[in-house]
Amino acid sequence: MSIVRAADAPRFELDGSTFTVFAGPSNGSRQVCAWRLTVAAGHESMPHSIDRDEVFMVLSGQLRVTPGGDVLTAGDAVVVPAGEPIAAHNPGSEPAEVYVTVPAGFTAYRADGSVFGTPPWAA
Repeated sequence: MSIVRAADAPRFELDGSTFTVFAGPSNGSRQVCAWRLTVAAGHESMPHSIDRDEVFMVLSGQLRVTPGGDVLTAGDAVVVPAGEPIAAHNPGSEPAEVYVTVPAGFTAYRADGSVFGTPPWAA
């Protein structure tokens, strides 16, 4: 069993987003990755896709996960099927807090189809 205390959870910054890691291969989970994603107000992530289903559950704020998708608010969740485009956008005036889960070992791809690989928060 692996316990990750919130104060000790690894954090990664990428272009207006913070990834706080609670589960993944680097801290004891061989099959599942889970992190809290904080998206700054007005920010939109790099368009990408991954080769596994990904689940986003909004804890606070607002988030559009897919291009042209619905805006989600606290309590809402969406499953993005493997291969579908993702471009997390916070249209609100406050940071969005989102819990994300995905199977370990996934590969991410840029919008042009080139391999991004497995990001450090999921390694």
